[in-house]
Amino acid sequence: MTVSKGTRLLILGTLLVVIDQIIKVLVKTNMELGEQIPLIGEWCRLCFIENEGMAFGMAFGGDVGKLLLTIFRICLSGLLIWWISRLIKKPDTPTGVVVGLSVITAGAIGNVIDCMFYGIIWDYAPFMFGKVVDMFYFPIIRTADRVIFFSPVFNFADSCVTVGAFYLLLFQWRFFSHEESKA
Repeated sequence: MTVSKGTRLLILGTLLVVIDQIIKVLVKTNMELGEQIPLIGEWCRLCFIENEGMAFGMAFGGDVGKLLLTIFRICLSGLLIWWISRLIKKPDTPTGVVVGLSVITAGAIGNVIDCMFYGIIWDYAPFMFGKVVDMFYFPIIRTADRVIFFSPVFNFADSCVTVGAFYLLLFQWRFFSHEESKA
């Protein structure tokens, strides 16, 4: 039995979303908000925080901004799924391109799930107003009183978006520059 490229990408994306959600639920149900657990010395920790859904915990325009951000993410995820489905039908599309885009899409969907459902599941906010759970913290360079390098706390979904984007930039840029010249 041959499994299509689309099916393999769907399995990859689903697996990444499931891993993200398992980690978040484990952190949310086994740690107190603000709790830190050292993993590798002082420079690698689990640190349970929640944020409104923007990068580095930024907020955007109160409740209206939160709703607009969630709607934007849903639309962007849908657009990425549509684009991937078009690209896999083209025989000249490198597998790496659709894999990178699928990893980014899985990360976006992982954080959308938090925003849409976590407020309802944990009974603290209405539908689409949940907070994103973050936990990975790598204060790599610090002084006695502050972190100098890499203070953000992030989650697995954020890592998927970042790794997918860097992968596309580093290894698949020729495809996108070639696509641009076709237009």
